[in-house]
Amino acid sequence: MAGHSKWANIKHRKGAQDAKRGKIFTKLIKEITVAAKIGGGDLESNARLRLAVDKGKQGNMPKDNIERAIKKGTGDLDGVTYEEGIFEGYGPGGVAVIVEFMTDNRTRTVADVRHAFNKYGGSLGVSGSVAFMFDRKGQIFFDGGTDFDTIFEAALEAGAEDVKEEDGTIEVLTDPAEFENVRNALEGQGLKFQNAEVTMIPQNMNPVEGKQAESLMKMLDVLEDNDDVQAVHANFDLSDEEMERIMG
Repeated sequence: MAGHSKWANIKHRKGAQDAKRGKIFTKLIKEITVAAKIGGGDLESNARLRLAVDKGKQGNMPKDNIERAIKKGTGDLDGVTYEEGIFEGYGPGGVAVIVEFMTDNRTRTVADVRHAFNKYGGSLGVSGSVAFMFDRKGQIFFDGGTDFDTIFEAALEAGAEDVKEEDGTIEVLTDPAEFENVRNALEGQGLKFQNAEVTMIPQNMNPVEGKQAESLMKMLDVLEDNDDVQAVHANFDLSDEEMERIMG
């Protein structure tokens, strides 16, 4: 787990950059549309849709965009049909990588993802090649200035698995099924989080440095910049010095 909050913070910082480019809306609209298609447009009975809509609201997505995406999913408006799934592979330095995708053209997406892996010294693997190295968990981050004891007590009482402080950030971990309850309980106490999502967390971290670290970060940037890619997870660890050097 060491270093994972660093990666999450990098992705959170990148998320803000993505929002400026409008890319985050594209990804969120896809997730809302697919969630509505699979489970219907009722937020009360569709947990996946609730989480997708909440994330849209966190990203300041206009209400009209959210409603249109739901209607496209339920068939009330014409829309594109998306296929979702994951790619697994290894990046530079033997880092395990999972790429979650949602696409209307699988052939295009496979070609783009394979190209990104190959260009930066990685390789796509077969299904199941790295997924066993990750656990699906709910993850809620707070600024380190927030009172740790308050978060700790509220989170565990609501059903969280763990609360820890690392690199100036407080991290709350939950089972995916308890994520919404824990997040709502923390919000109900007036605790404002930086980021909250259900994600894939590595069981062990793989340290990388130098050229391999640079190539890995470039590869992850290209993957996350792809409109068909919803999320990227990787089990790498960077030292503070390497992270600052690469991130600039």
